[in-house]
Amino acid sequence: MDAATPACAPSGVAWDGISWADVQRQVRRLQARIVKWTQAGKHNKVKALQWLLTHSFSGRALAVKRVTENKGKNTPGVDKVIWKTPRAKTNAIASLKRRGYSALPLRRVMIPKKNGKMRPLGIPTVIS
Repeated sequence: MDAATPACAPSGVAWDGISWADVQRQVRRLQARIVKWTQAGKHNKVKALQWLLTHSFSGRALAVKRVTENKGKNTPGVDKVIWKTPRAKTNAIASLKRRGYSALPLRRVMIPKKNGKMRPLGIPTVIS
């Protein structure tokens, strides 16, 4: 990782310039600390670390990566929004905020089971 593209940069970093190994390492370290303090019963420390994880660039970047690079990446929810381009993904990282979030309903799609019956599948939205 060079100085021009740090993994913890808050803005101005292109999607292709993110060091994913560093991002995953930082998120994994925070998650390990959360587990450690949960087992120790230090709930105030856990809450502080959870806040740090949800507000960190690494946490938000990895969340967007998991949503946009999985098997269901081309299936939109009720909002009909898909993040496909690197610019859209970078903007998504910046737009993730904890305040003002209100969940939209799931898009329900019926999918077939092995026994021939159908079961409902809930598809969430990427933004609200």
